[in-house]
Amino acid sequence: MPDNTHADRLYWPDERVTKGDLAEYGRAVWRWMEPHVTDRPLTVLRCPEGVNGESFFQRHPWKGMRPHIHPAIDPDGRPDRPLIAIHDLDGLVDLIHSAALEIHVWNAPLADLEHPDRIVMDLDPGDDVGWTAICDAAIEVRDRLERAGLAAFVKTSGGRGLHVVTPLRPHADWAAVRTFARALADAMAHDQPEIYVSTISKARRHGRILIDYLRNQRTATAVAPYSPRARPGAQVSMPLSWSDLAAGATPGDFTIMTTPGRLARRASDPWAGFHAASRVLPG
Repeated sequence: MPDNTHADRLYWPDERVTKGDLAEYGRAVWRWMEPHVTDRPLTVLRCPEGVNGESFFQRHPWKGMRPHIHPAIDPDGRPDRPLIAIHDLDGLVDLIHSAALEIHVWNAPLADLEHPDRIVMDLDPGDDVGWTAICDAAIEVRDRLERAGLAAFVKTSGGRGLHVVTPLRPHADWAAVRTFARALADAMAHDQPEIYVSTISKARRHGRILIDYLRNQRTATAVAPYSPRARPGAQVSMPLSWSDLAAGATPGDFTIMTTPGRLARRASDPWAGFHAASRVLPG
């Protein structure tokens, strides 16, 4: 039986998106979202009063946690501070009813927390960087990954940037994956320093794109595919095909309101073949 308690609570007031609307969105995108969020550690951004109210990140169980959100033991963590995970659509709905407006995931599954099964390169534009330049950066990351023998998939971050995501066979450890990701970011910053930086310093980022490799370390997270962002506009982190990017897709095209219809009109999953494309990290 669906839980309709306070279904009319506004989570995005300007867009008139309610808790009930978000639950419907979750059900509509679940078959595409499921492989990327189930059975892996999560960090969620909870906003009990919606995007204009207080918010806080949660990565451990809390008092009154709903039954389909599960504690998950981290062998390297404190036994009394488990992580959280979901196994199914009921878990996603329970997160929504707990005011989890953003879902962020580890790059490793619960079944093997020491071996990442993906790399996430976060392209974070500074001020005055146009969308075309961000798309060009994603293509540059893709080309470098492909030259290394790896596949590359792209999604919007739900903000101004893009994430380029590489599926891995879970063989290399966190240190190796982080070293690889840092080398890629540093190489781009070295080759085109007028366009790219690989350090977080805000002072160096004006007019350039940060190639953020720090999502690729143990306990770090990246926003999940199809997760909303708790910001005005109700945009979501949307997986795209490379042809979508070439055809002019932009982050504002993909919101809680528009994404289910766009997916329904597609002939195939924009990330079809993601898991089949996994490769062992070179080196």
